[in-house]
Amino acid sequence: MEVLSAACMWTGLLAVPLFFTFGKERYEDIFPKTWYVTEPTSYYPFDRNNLASPVGLSLGIFAVIVGQQFVLAYFYLKRHGYFGKSVAVQKEGARKYDWAEGVTTHLSQPEGFVLLGGYLIGTWMFGVMPSTYYSFGGGINYVHVFAQLLLTDFLQYLMHLGEHKIHPTFYQVSHKPHHRFTNPRLFDAFNGSLFDTIFMILIPLYITALLVPANVWSYMAFGSLYANWLVLIHAEYHHVWDNTVFRHIGFGTSGDHHVHHKLFIFNYGHLFTYWDRLFGTYKSPLNVDVFTDIGGDRLEESSKKR
Repeated sequence: MEVLSAACMWTGLLAVPLFFTFGKERYEDIFPKTWYVTEPTSYYPFDRNNLASPVGLSLGIFAVIVGQQFVLAYFYLKRHGYFGKSVAVQKEGARKYDWAEGVTTHLSQPEGFVLLGGYLIGTWMFGVMPSTYYSFGGGINYVHVFAQLLLTDFLQYLMHLGEHKIHPTFYQVSHKPHHRFTNPRLFDAFNGSLFDTIFMILIPLYITALLVPANVWSYMAFGSLYANWLVLIHAEYHHVWDNTVFRHIGFGTSGDHHVHHKLFIFNYGHLFTYWDRLFGTYKSPLNVDVFTDIGGDRLEESSKKR
């Protein structure tokens, strides 16, 4: 049951771009041709008389929202025991909280979705994205999507490391607010500070856009995967894919990220463990006494609240 739900969730993160492009270019039957372009189009930055069409932008934001609904549905079932017992990442157990409070806190974070949404609207509508990003031609290019994820995570690794190492004052005003969660929950993902979001999310996102020539569908797929993956690695429970797939291929897990929240000096990467392994900053949760293993004997029973 959990494996099937997880497969549906990960597919759901790509639901919007897949719907419009898989097998048939449905957007051509839905939107007037004047609303989009199929070839890269140059826009003049900050020219109010030549703003980009909001169609691609709206679909991109909608893709993240739809993906988030799949994540919340999956995690609701997991947290409330529909998959049986769940393994808490930390031996002290998962934090107790009310589901409605968690969702409300998560979705209302100005440092997260509000600031990120403002970045997406501003960079898109004022034409400061590379021209390929406005193109509807073709479907999802998965090479471009993976390149975006990999490069963003590398840049985020550097920014994250910098926030910790450059200067204590810089750390205090940027990343320290996020580190008050030493046993994070799923809904803490974007709960931080204004400067933290700018340095560790927005700057890497824009640099990545300048270096990877994706189209609107690849950008959309990347955006949904990226935003929702960041949420999932903050979960208080191990996911079914953590030990079976992700750990073996170097993808970031909730256990990996909990190590960073607990010990502070390891695992600065988010989506992948490659950069930490390369630069010697990786520590497996299996080698930390306060953490559990997804296949271990100690199980933290999920909350039974419905």
